[in-house]
Amino acid sequence: MAEAKTNQYESMFLLPTGVGDANAQQTLVRGMIERHGGQILVLKKWDERKLAYEIKKHKRGTYLLAFFKAPSKAIAPLERDVKLSEDVLRVLITRADHLNEAEMNAAEPQPIIREERPSYDRPYGDRDGGGRGQRDDRGDRGGDRGGDRAPRAPRREEAPAAAAAPAGDGSDKD
Repeated sequence: MAEAKTNQYESMFLLPTGVGDANAQQTLVRGMIERHGGQILVLKKWDERKLAYEIKKHKRGTYLLAFFKAPSKAIAPLERDVKLSEDVLRVLITRADHLNEAEMNAAEPQPIIREERPSYDRPYGDRDGGGRGQRDDRGDRGGDRGGDRAPRAPRREEAPAAAAAPAGDGSDKD
């Protein structure tokens, strides 16, 4: 019987911040990969960040980056193991045959760049001094927001009297 082909993979494990120190987290990830026949090439703590949304009631998470070789049939059971584990929130595993060892060791987290958007580009509840259901100095509806909208047509009561009169019924009786 032919031996299963081994591929090189890159994986990002997301663990809750309170699972233990960095060594305990790396031991956990190493054990999961090696249990399924994987061989670790590079394993390191990537970063600890605030999550964009809560995952299993956790607001912060620790990211571990792992490069490993494993049989292609081992990836599905590894992902299943992660889903059943309460110690790992998420995992993403991709093929990384294109990377060499120097590129794997050079992988570092990218800085978080938070650009301040102008007030007209932010959601309404995010404006300075204003919030949902609160009035600001522009009145009840927010006034002119500087969009691309053309000015509205005049209302009937605002229209000139000549324009309000009917143009005629089509009969020419003199």
